[in-house]
Amino acid sequence: MSRTLIIYCHPYDKSYNHAVLSRVIETLQARSEDYELIDLYADRFDPTYSAEELALYASGQTRDPLVSTYLAAVKRATRLVIIAPIWWNDIPAMLKGFFDKVMKKGDDRAYNSTKFGLRGNLGNIRSAIILTTSTSPTFYLKVFYGNAIKRVFINATLKQLRITRVRWRNLGGITSSTESTRSDFLAKAASTIARY
Repeated sequence: MSRTLIIYCHPYDKSYNHAVLSRVIETLQARSEDYELIDLYADRFDPTYSAEELALYASGQTRDPLVSTYLAAVKRATRLVIIAPIWWNDIPAMLKGFFDKVMKKGDDRAYNSTKFGLRGNLGNIRSAIILTTSTSPTFYLKVFYGNAIKRVFINATLKQLRITRVRWRNLGGITSSTESTRSDFLAKAASTIARY
């Protein structure tokens, strides 16, 4: 059975990112598609490691019940949708902390260690869609500011986890965007959800 996991990372429910989340959910519901939502801020997820939590790293264990809940949702998913702003040219710390803490080591978890590095165990996720917004124009992010979303998040982090079929859409220049531009992006987000 196909199941979409949405990971939403924004603290303000009147933000444009929240409008993107609402459109994604509307699209999935209209298509009668099964989905789960992880709302990191609403859940009050702690993205940082404590000394006690880090001591469990090598064994793949956790003291944080949200980590176990989130990892189980990731393992059930066949598609991933990530909705977040781009802050300082990269994913927010909360979302980075999600990958730091939730992607645990072990055969039944996110990855295993090998002598050549990590081997991802998330082949169950057949595709991923990343929907972001940024103050900087998308062209600037890609050409002048290091393209961290593509180069690091997609081509390293997700690829190592075996999430290799990824589509990224960004609404750059969000602070100066027009209502028409924002409406167009919502339509493109819905179309991407329906097609990809």
